[in-house]
Amino acid sequence: MNILILGGGGREHSLAWAVKQNPKCDRLIVAPGNAGIAQLAETATINIEDGDAVASFCADNAIDFVIIGPEAPLAAGVSDVLRAAGLSVFGCSQAAAQLESSKAFTKAICDACDAPTAKYAHFTQSEPAKSYVTEQGAPIVIKADGLAAGKGVVVAMDLETAHAAIDDMLGGQFGDAGAEVVIEEFMEGEEASYFLLCDGETVLPVGTAQDHKRAFDGDEGPNTGGMGAYSPAPVLSDAIADKALNEIVKPTVTEMAKRGTPFSGVLYAGLMIKDGQPRLVEYNVRFGDPECQVLMMRLGGQILDLLLACAEGRLADVSPNWADDHAMTIVMAADGYPGSYKKGTVINGLEALPENSSEMTFHAGTTMVDSVVTATGGRVLNVTARGDSLKDAHAKAYSMIKKIDWPEGFYRSDIGYRAL
Repeated sequence: MNILILGGGGREHSLAWAVKQNPKCDRLIVAPGNAGIAQLAETATINIEDGDAVASFCADNAIDFVIIGPEAPLAAGVSDVLRAAGLSVFGCSQAAAQLESSKAFTKAICDACDAPTAKYAHFTQSEPAKSYVTEQGAPIVIKADGLAAGKGVVVAMDLETAHAAIDDMLGGQFGDAGAEVVIEEFMEGEEASYFLLCDGETVLPVGTAQDHKRAFDGDEGPNTGGMGAYSPAPVLSDAIADKALNEIVKPTVTEMAKRGTPFSGVLYAGLMIKDGQPRLVEYNVRFGDPECQVLMMRLGGQILDLLLACAEGRLADVSPNWADDHAMTIVMAADGYPGSYKKGTVINGLEALPENSSEMTFHAGTTMVDSVVTATGGRVLNVTARGDSLKDAHAKAYSMIKKIDWPEGFYRSDIGYRAL
């Protein structure tokens, strides 16, 4: 089977690493890929948000199956173009992608199916939004309605911060993504990520994880795309996961089908859990990054069979085979991230790191320059390990990351502290 994965981050490196282990995979191409991906698969330069260009590439390379990694191609409707061209695709339709690309759309779905979530209001003008915030009081959460690369959320602990966030978002800080804002009540509790495959009808849970959004130890500093993650998430017990499945996810999938926009792909439910009760924070329509890295480390080659079953409407016939294990990933980022950072710095020591079924360094923002790995992004490496316990995985991952020689990079030293 010839397989194409769209994307070039740590999520896609981990997907490629897992898919490559399955004997069904004969040829693997990742577009655009990165320096780490290039060591295990072919890479290609395509505009992955241009469905026609991707479809043409698939025809030229006899591609049998396409896995769409990031949210942007899904929101751009690439999966629709590929399906219309007769390709087998893992990734939801453009219409279904609104569950991530529009927070107001998701809130309307929750209202329609009575899924528990935060109280909210939706605005396109600054002054009414500020008046609402003043009336509600702080803390309060301000969200850009559209896709903002995981950064369009401000948890405002005071009114001044909330008002400033409204002005920034509606003033163009995130472009079209911030043309509308959703303002939510501040939910207390512990946050966790629940990943489920959906084929339009069947919903199949495929794992839980927790990530660390803040840049620095102790959950201090600005929000990021994620500085590390671990799986499974202890706070998401079987009982709470079942409650989330039956009260939030399944009603959402039913409502989407009722509207004529059935959901086929991975649904990533961000949940806030308090006193055993889960409430929806938000949906994403792709695997999380860096949560995907710990899930792939635990699932391995079977992920290809699961994704194929999802794409072909056969989820009712499959189930994941979980070992009683744990995984942790630590993100190494460029100094200054999530603000401005220097590009083109050299990373040494990677050749000394182990690469096996329980220890792997997934690349995110890297490229090869004169046979040297250089940093090109904010989040650059995902040092990932699997162990019999979270403590074991933690020890392996931190032992690995200390061998990396990159003075211009930083990482958190407390990933997993909640569970440990």
